[in-house]
Amino acid sequence: MGLSIRAYAKVRGVSHVAVLKAIKEGRIPIGPDGAIDAGKADAAWERSTDPGRTKSRTKAKPSSENLKPVAEAAMGSVRETLKEQGLPAGGPFDKSSGVTFVQARTAHEIAKAHLARLRLQRMKGELVDRARATALVFRLAREERDTWSNWPARVAALMAAELGVAAHPMQKALETHVRAHLAELAEVAPDLR
Repeated sequence: MGLSIRAYAKVRGVSHVAVLKAIKEGRIPIGPDGAIDAGKADAAWERSTDPGRTKSRTKAKPSSENLKPVAEAAMGSVRETLKEQGLPAGGPFDKSSGVTFVQARTAHEIAKAHLARLRLQRMKGELVDRARATALVFRLAREERDTWSNWPARVAALMAAELGVAAHPMQKALETHVRAHLAELAEVAPDLR
């Protein structure tokens, strides 16, 4: 025989409003007659309630059975964050079992700490904006290319005079070799990760 909402609230040690809210949110099941099976409701309550928001007098040990599972879309990110921090990837973190609320919260807190560290580094001037760095590298590479492209015209006559050859063929030979060298350099792609 099931319990009424108020009777279950008294057994659970919460207000009847909290029980109504849990029913409305689908966190605990009710029977077709509106009665609550205390065993099933307790298990569902533990599994789907944020442990940080409970006002329990006795702290239950967290286990994978009594923690709220996280949506599948977030599980990969949570597992990756936890692995980066050296936390175990097997057991409750395994793909076959869900990522729990506590594990997701841990990953969230780790991500917040990383974000705070990055903001601090940015304020200290230790971080470089990737788009700005890419634009700077592109501009510097273009300036270097233009300088090299103009170099044969500037030095061909001087080199021809030193070697005792005609200036025009010297300039053409220099331009050919400089362009070949620039083509080789153009194949190098900087990795700005």
